[in-house]
Amino acid sequence: MTKKPFRPDVDAPVYKGPYVPYDIIKEGAIAVLVVFILTAALALVFSSPDEKAVTIKTWSNADAVDFAQTAGDELAGTSAVANYGAPYNNNGTSQHWGFLSPEKWIGVRIQINTTNDFVIDPLSAQPAQPALSAALSQWKSASSATQTAWDDAFNKAEPNLTYSNGKVNIPTKAAGPIPVLLNYETQMARSGALDQALVTQAGFYTTNFTKPLLFVSDGTYFAGLAEKQHLSGSQWGMMNETGQYPGQAWLWLYTFWYQIHPYSTSASADFLVWGTMMILTALMVLVPFIPGLRSIPRKIKIYRIIWREHYAAKL
Repeated sequence: MTKKPFRPDVDAPVYKGPYVPYDIIKEGAIAVLVVFILTAALALVFSSPDEKAVTIKTWSNADAVDFAQTAGDELAGTSAVANYGAPYNNNGTSQHWGFLSPEKWIGVRIQINTTNDFVIDPLSAQPAQPALSAALSQWKSASSATQTAWDDAFNKAEPNLTYSNGKVNIPTKAAGPIPVLLNYETQMARSGALDQALVTQAGFYTTNFTKPLLFVSDGTYFAGLAEKQHLSGSQWGMMNETGQYPGQAWLWLYTFWYQIHPYSTSASADFLVWGTMMILTALMVLVPFIPGLRSIPRKIKIYRIIWREHYAAKL
């Protein structure tokens, strides 16, 4: 049988150097024990992050003005969620990279109509109250043009909206039933009833928090909390943790892309970053199979620096 020629890019040369006894089982057991002791000790000393969940009740009690403004945007259909596109609705352009747009291909899977889902339906489920019932009836019976006119009037007055003595004050008389609707919506939110109304679903368990999460994300309160904790995208937030706890340092490469153009300014940043990481991951996996690229370690000889004691002994 003829001997195959040695291929330096693929084949490993036969090791002819000295051997040293090494007990890898003992070494591994010691390492595991040390890590376990350190982990237990540090957990006892520092505990773990325990930030309370941000609910609509929390938000509306902490910043009633921001909540009422956001609720008005949801009612008008001008919020970020209302115009996001798939998988929630067809009102916006889905994230894409050229012709690649998985969200658009899959389509609307979680139907969200912010006007009805976040405002009208929860209020309609409340016990009958004359003022609320009249406002709901006025809104539902109005034409689209009339509703739009009310929304426009609210949008103009929105920056001057205030909250005092348990009441939302909107400085306009042209917004139709919107002031009444937002007052009852705010009362409902501050009592905690809106949280329950948005997670109620068919079945025994009510664990689908999609609607309250989307509602909270449209306001500025939640984003402000993230900024204070250095958790926003522009603060390398993906690799940070709440408080002074160490975060996920291994995610630096993923969150790095959010800091540079065009990712930092693109509406499709998440999909662009995902696509970039998939390409880089594929390149890394395929390194042993790509001619030229697989030869780089052998050409630059960094391994001789890492194993310098071994090569010094050979000399």
